[in-house]
Amino acid sequence: MRKQKHLDDLTAQLNQLRKENSQILTSLTLTTHHCFAVEADNSVLRTQMVELSSRLQSLDEIFQCLNGSNPISNGLSVTALRSNDSFSNPCNFTYMNQPIMASAEYMFPY
Repeated sequence: MRKQKHLDDLTAQLNQLRKENSQILTSLTLTTHHCFAVEADNSVLRTQMVELSSRLQSLDEIFQCLNGSNPISNGLSVTALRSNDSFSNPCNFTYMNQPIMASAEYMFPY
């Protein structure tokens, strides 16, 4: 009778451990999926950072050129540059409206 009670206790403990193991496995699976999602989001954010840095650098170069602080301007005045409609109209900066593709290095860093 005592052996039967001990066997029943061990069976109950085994069932409890299996249940806990299943819950841990489910939690691990969800955590892994969240980790992959965060890594994908980080990859997108890195790509966007590179794109925005490039755009900022381009805008800074344009700003320097317009202010005459860039030697490339060769002494052109801001007024002379602005008188040219194709230059001063931001809609004519077609390259700024084009998507910037990221290199595979930033998309898949591992």
